[in-house]
Amino acid sequence: MQNAHMSALELKHAGLDARISEENQRPNPDMATITRLKKEKLKIKEAILGL
Repeated sequence: MQNAHMSALELKHAGLDARISEENQRPNPDMATITRLKKEKLKIKEAILGL
């Protein structure tokens, strides 16, 4: 069960990473969105490390 949860978190983490990259590629990146995504990504990373 814990492996499935960890896999789900890792997928979500990778998805956020992709969204951050996409936002950075835009001609006029929204820094508020990038900051929010990075905070969300950090929370997920902390959850993964806590498992």
